[in-house]
Amino acid sequence: MAKEKKTNAMRMLERAKVPYQEYTYECEDFKDGISSTKELGLPLEGSFKTLVAIGKSGQHYVLVIPVAEEVDFKKAAKAVGEKSIELIHVKDLTPLTGYVRGGCSPIGMKKQFPTVIHESAQQFDTILISGGRIGLSLSLSPADLLKVTRGSFADLIQHLG
Repeated sequence: MAKEKKTNAMRMLERAKVPYQEYTYECEDFKDGISSTKELGLPLEGSFKTLVAIGKSGQHYVLVIPVAEEVDFKKAAKAVGEKSIELIHVKDLTPLTGYVRGGCSPIGMKKQFPTVIHESAQQFDTILISGGRIGLSLSLSPADLLKVTRGSFADLIQHLG
């Protein structure tokens, strides 16, 4: 089998000498994080999705949260120091990041945006994130993800009940 083309995320991790494991699955179109994690036969715990948001100031932010959770916009705004924050439109994702919906990695976007990773990532040895292409996921340590994104940890999700 021919070696798949490396994504920006993989190249950045290699340049930073960050160890990662690659997981691939057959997929033509967008699949949500829960479906793609199940496709790989991996547990949902420790699997994270990447969301791109824009603050009232016009600044963009990258939010990395567990795949089965929903972002809490008040907490996210507080974490990045904005009055309010909302997700960008899907049509703006590729021009802004270079990635497509379902293949958006927090690593290797066209531009480095402030990145916040949900604090629960710290409880795992490795977490699963998008590798920068539909059908590709990467596993790496939360500390390494924090380092390569120059990010921070915070509570970003809705807690129901």
